[in-house]
Order: sequence, then structure tokens, then C-alpha cells
Amino acid sequence: MANNNSIVAVYPSHTAAEAAIKELQHAGFDLKKLSIVGRDYHTEEHVVGYYNVGDRMKVWGKTGAFWGGLWGLFFGSAFFWIPGLGPLLVAGPLVSWIVGALEGAIVVGGLSAIGASLYNLGIPKDSILRYETALKADKFVLIAHGSPDEITRAKEILGPTKPETMEHHQ
Repeated sequence: MANNNSIVAVYPSHTAAEAAIKELQHAGFDLKKLSIVGRDYHTEEHVVGYYNVGDRMKVWGKTGAFWGGLWGLFFGSAFFWIPGLGPLLVAGPLVSWIVGALEGAIVVGGLSAIGASLYNLGIPKDSILRYETALKADKFVLIAHGSPDEITRAKEILGPTKPETMEHHQ
């Protein structure tokens, strides 16, 4: 990605994350520039990974209604079993970056595949560790990517949705 501007917001629940995504959608933000990551702790299988870029997912365990609704908005979906983080569901362009990191065997100083992808976007390691900790605590990480103007706009839209944390990275 030529432009590494991003804003990362952490939400305590899928309901809060979904409300934030809907605010961005209603404001006309390009949803192809959004990614979301959350745990699917209802899965019992030890899958190494699954990704599907282009098609949309229908159901994900007990959180199927949430993920199914979001998949209608996002392009690209994935399920990854990440050591230390467990089962994660990912939607948006972050899927391609994770797959690229896995296929290219990119390892960045002890970071997970999610962490390595975020690091390649220009997000500092200390922030990545906070996001991974949030995922371990069953929170949802929403990432908006784009030009400085788009990210400023996303920040204005997301502010009233009251994320637990929100950081601008460039």
C-alpha cells in the first residue's frame, strides 16, 4: 500500500464495533478501506488458517449474525488460528496483508501474523502489542486505511462511537 496512514480503534464488544462500522458506512466512508479483527472463541477445531478473498462468508459460530452482517459490507474474509491469540476472524484488506505475510514467511521480531501485517503498515510494535492484548481480551480492533484526509475524516466519525482507544498512525 503506497499510503500507510491508518486509524486503529478498539471496541469492547461486537455490538459497539458494528455500530462504528455503520457510522462510517452512513457517512460514506469507503468500506474497502476498513478491516476488522475479532476472536471466535466458539470454535473448537484447531484450524491452521482459512481465507477467502472476494467471496462473502455466511455464518461464524454463535456470533454468526454479527459476522454474517459484516461480511456483506467487507470484501475478503478469513479465519486464522494464531498461536497466542487463538481463533481470529478478519475482514477487509488486512486479510490480503496477513496472507502475504504468511506466504512470504515474513517474521517481524516475535510478532504474530496479524502483528507482522500491522507492522508492515507502519504501526509501531508497542501499539501492536496493545492491539493483540485487546484481541486476547475478546475485544474488536477496527482499522481504517487511507489518505491523511480520509483518516482525519474517519477519526471524526469514530470519535462519537466511543472506542476504548483510538490511535492515528502514519
